[in-house]
Amino acid sequence: MDTKHCAIDGWVDALPVPGPRDTVSFDLVVRPADIDALDDDAPDTIVTCTSGDPRITHELLNRIQPGDLLRATGTLVQPPTPSEHARLTVDALEVLDTALVPVLREMVLDRYGDYVVIFDADTDAVPVFTTHGQWVGLADNPDAIATLIDIHERVNGGDA
Repeated sequence: MDTKHCAIDGWVDALPVPGPRDTVSFDLVVRPADIDALDDDAPDTIVTCTSGDPRITHELLNRIQPGDLLRATGTLVQPPTPSEHARLTVDALEVLDTALVPVLREMVLDRYGDYVVIFDADTDAVPVFTTHGQWVGLADNPDAIATLIDIHERVNGGDA
């Protein structure tokens, strides 16, 4: 089996998954530095990563989300067949960049200035309140939040 200690930069493909014996696994989408020289339909390289380090496991399960750019350092094992993914046992992890839009996990509170909204992964509707707890309304979807807040400010004079 061919192994190599290396660092790989890639984007997290999906939420990391807890594994047996306090481990975690996740896939990194890796693109070569000379991406412009490749065909448009060239497939991305997927590297399956695992770690049993408690600090890395905690970071992956609590702070990492799809779209984050990571540098994973560890021991790379080449797959026995070309159809399988390479495997990296991670012993160091660095977040290079975070995803632009956070992935919602169950219910999440977010603040829009003087307003608080509640995102629920099970529905598109978003309840909106002022920071003082006054009901503003129910936005049909996240895109309608700004419109709802704008209407509330026009009706109520702009102060939440």
